[in-house]
Amino acid sequence: MSSKNHPISLSCRVLARLLDYPSDEMLAVLPELREALHQESALSPARLAELDALAAVLARGESYAVQARYVESFDRGRATSLHMFEHVHGDSRERGPALVDLAKTYEQAGVFFDAKELPDYLPVVLEFASTQPPAVAREFLAEMAHILNAIHSALIKRDNLPYAAAIGAVLELAGEKPQAVSITVDEPLDEAWLEPAAFDGCSSKGQSKPGAPQPIYIVRKTASSAASQGVRP
Repeated sequence: MSSKNHPISLSCRVLARLLDYPSDEMLAVLPELREALHQESALSPARLAELDALAAVLARGESYAVQARYVESFDRGRATSLHMFEHVHGDSRERGPALVDLAKTYEQAGVFFDAKELPDYLPVVLEFASTQPPAVAREFLAEMAHILNAIHSALIKRDNLPYAAAIGAVLELAGEKPQAVSITVDEPLDEAWLEPAAFDGCSSKGQSKPGAPQPIYIVRKTASSAASQGVRP
């Protein structure tokens, strides 16, 4: 296991790419992404081997099939959503302020992200972590360990070991070990996304208990040159 201060910037950026939608551009640079992971050596040899296997799976398939598998893996229900606050707040009104606070956290650290994605999207979170000192980045990621463990467990339950390995790698960068979490079977999408009846309050489907938010904070403020250069490899 790497020390707390071992650099993890490259590994965060590579995992951000591997966990993002597999565009043709990303698939074309898979060899470079693998090389960057091995070069930094922030992850254990066993975890690197698993990520090599994920890269091989992505490289073998036709792009449309790889993209369809990604959608099936992460966009078919809340259990494996890569939007972190969806696991905490669901569709409740608390999610909006939490997203605003997280965006402010990024800005206070001198990082501005592409607004095409929400700030709680895991690849965005990883890109932000890549701009921080190693100890700060690890602590930041560790605050989401309970969510990452839930996603990891859901992927294992679906027998999606390649992508589960990527989530396990994020946990390892955070200094955490994957732990099994009891997973509730997802509702069909048409039921999960139903709007609540008028004047019936916010739907509580898929939410955590009211009054139990899981905010994510960064205390240390740094001026990062990576922010102006972009955070993707």
